[in-house]
Amino acid sequence: MHLGKTLSGYIARHFFVWFCGVFGVMALITFLADYIELIRRGGTKVQATLELLFEMAALQSPQTVQEVLPFAILFATMFAFWRLTRNNELVIVRAAGVSVWQFLTPAVLVALMIGIVAVTIFNPIASVATAAYEKLDARILGGNSADTLLSSTGFWLRQRDPAGEQIIVHGGKFAARDMMINNVSIFFFDNHTRFTSRIDARTARLENGNWLIEDGVWWHPDKPAETFDRWQLPTQLTPRKIEQSFASPETMSFWDLPGFIELLERSGFPAQRHRLHYDVLLARPFLLCSMVLIAAIFSLRMQRRGGTTLMVVGGVASGFVLFVVSNLVFALGISAKVPVALAAWTPTGVSLIFGASTLLHLEDG
Repeated sequence: MHLGKTLSGYIARHFFVWFCGVFGVMALITFLADYIELIRRGGTKVQATLELLFEMAALQSPQTVQEVLPFAILFATMFAFWRLTRNNELVIVRAAGVSVWQFLTPAVLVALMIGIVAVTIFNPIASVATAAYEKLDARILGGNSADTLLSSTGFWLRQRDPAGEQIIVHGGKFAARDMMINNVSIFFFDNHTRFTSRIDARTARLENGNWLIEDGVWWHPDKPAETFDRWQLPTQLTPRKIEQSFASPETMSFWDLPGFIELLERSGFPAQRHRLHYDVLLARPFLLCSMVLIAAIFSLRMQRRGGTTLMVVGGVASGFVLFVVSNLVFALGISAKVPVALAAWTPTGVSLIFGASTLLHLEDG
């Protein structure tokens, strides 16, 4: 039997209404959890008022709700089909000869559209909010801030010496294997951000808590230039700190990530974190579709055996397994143990295969 437009539209609207409800509840819960955590972190900070922490939680919320989106689709699908079954609507549709693939198609298409909108429209908005949140977090709560800036002319790295003076390092390219910067310029500023001197050198190597600068010229205002063969500049930076000092991938729009990844690789820095985040965003619409298939497994079992508890437990267990597997493979991708693309697409691929194969077994035996 062919599923008509009226019935397809009804199932799609029913699913979308449940999605909005479930997503709204999950967004509210995650917002309250973020707000409570920020209150805990800001308990000893005089400047961390409740109003400011509320603003920070609101800025962090768009990024958080992106992470719970697959679980919102999962539970929305289960509750939507549970409601259709309870009203005997799904029973009648299946008795009329409509296969599971036909009445799942509207929900899958809606999930696909939600994923596309989330990645192409909502993600750029969330990235702006996350960037604003991280600036407030660094200023108010002492969180990490982005101290490295990439541009077409190279990269800029900021550090402070033990006396509190600011030092800015500019380099054309960073050789990650040797921890070396080529064609480096170092600018020195005092506590009042006034320029004091500058070094131009052939290389600067990071080793044992120092920048080892070679073949350099030290320029001072109103003084003759001084040349040197080797000079050490103390630093608290490490390769890991330098990598983490870049703007986090969550603060970058889906549309801006490819260009930033190209800049990272051109400058010699590893781009696993940002490339993984980009591939995860590419896979997200298909991951949402797979959540519909997995949720349908428990909906069908509920219909045939009458187990509402089984549906809820199965959904929670599936969400937990997805969360654990995703974190595991993402960690492997960031550490370059497995290819980044494989790590990003594994949760989606496994979910699609599991959902489709299980439904084929339940439907066709």
